[in-house]
Amino acid sequence: MAFLEDQFGEWKPISRGAGIAWLCFYALFLLYAYLDRSGFLVLDYVNLIIHEGGHFFFSWFGDTIHILGGTLGELIVPLLCTVYFFWQRETTGFAFSFFWFFENFPYIGTYMADARVGALPLVGSDESDWTILFGQWGWLAQDQKIGATMRFLGWMGMIATVLWLAYRVRQSGASNPMIRNP
Repeated sequence: MAFLEDQFGEWKPISRGAGIAWLCFYALFLLYAYLDRSGFLVLDYVNLIIHEGGHFFFSWFGDTIHILGGTLGELIVPLLCTVYFFWQRETTGFAFSFFWFFENFPYIGTYMADARVGALPLVGSDESDWTILFGQWGWLAQDQKIGATMRFLGWMGMIATVLWLAYRVRQSGASNPMIRNP
């Protein structure tokens, strides 16, 4: 990854205490997400607002993009935050935003997998976005597989982000004598 540091500069260091606190936060959040059976986590209330805003924003671009816009909004907002913190080389901001990006995948996957069943509560519509989209694309019979893939990608992304942060915390302590790491 040295080529990225040559191009963009080094990541800002993170103290061991702050790093451990963030890693504990992510571990607890992952445990909470794993144990939660509702499929709708606390952070998903924020994501729902962004989802609905995405429909409004993308309504100018035609019906299909309007329907897809909710999910696009859920992914684009944290991704833009991730890009911002990447350019700033802010370790914890980048990790949080990237984790947030991937945290959307499990619920999006649950929403996708519900396309045929229609058991989830909906906001502002009688038919799920993914029922409409998968129906248009001829993928409705694949809703469970697509949803499971999204959930899997989300979990892998969240775990990879936490591992990256652990690596950065360790690197910060090793490369910066002002940050105490025994």
